[in-house]
Amino acid sequence: MEIPSVWTRTRRQRDQPALTRQQIVAEAVALLDAEGVDALTMRKLGARLDAGATSLYRHVANRDELVELVVDEVYGEIEVPEISDPAAWRAAATTCAHSVRSMILRHPWTATLLGQVGLAYLGPNVMRLSDRMLSLFQAAGFPPDEANHAISTVMAYVIGVGISEAAWLSTLARSGRTEQDLVTDLRPAIEQAAAEYPHMRQQLTSYAEADPAHARDETFTYGLDRVLDGLAAALP
Repeated sequence: MEIPSVWTRTRRQRDQPALTRQQIVAEAVALLDAEGVDALTMRKLGARLDAGATSLYRHVANRDELVELVVDEVYGEIEVPEISDPAAWRAAATTCAHSVRSMILRHPWTATLLGQVGLAYLGPNVMRLSDRMLSLFQAAGFPPDEANHAISTVMAYVIGVGISEAAWLSTLARSGRTEQDLVTDLRPAIEQAAAEYPHMRQQLTSYAEADPAHARDETFTYGLDRVLDGLAAALP
């Protein structure tokens, strides 16, 4: 039984097509960055490439396969440092985690598409990322099966927070206002909603007075540090 995925389908061979898969994927990423998920159609992408949608179908069977390709493409932006000293694992894992978050914030459409991807783990960039992360966590001293669990834990935290941030920043972009302006404008509503809840009132008032980008960075780093503390405690 054939599994529907760009990574399982045999590519059709043709004589020097006018477009390459690399060109198609790069333009699709540019389209998503500029206009968001709703703009990603085979017809619109073909127009941007000055080619008919038929030309695209030489490389991708449908939009789902295109989504698999663009997600794998942006995963190729993630940095995973190599280490020679096992004690350096935590700094390297921190660098990788921040790199994943930065990728998601550069491409906020991933907040929507990550849930639509089929066999994402078969893509070459995801495979490369997973292999290097396994190497990193095994070098730290985790047995192979625990290394995989450790990676899943870190990635679940980073992607979860990153997707929430990306959704917020997408809303912000549609509003046409800066993050600080929007937080300032929301302050009266925040104070009114929290009027009867003293702990929330103190928390939300403090947040409204802080630089929102710095607050997001601080929150992300705090959570990541606690995740890595737990993993460090589990090392043999």
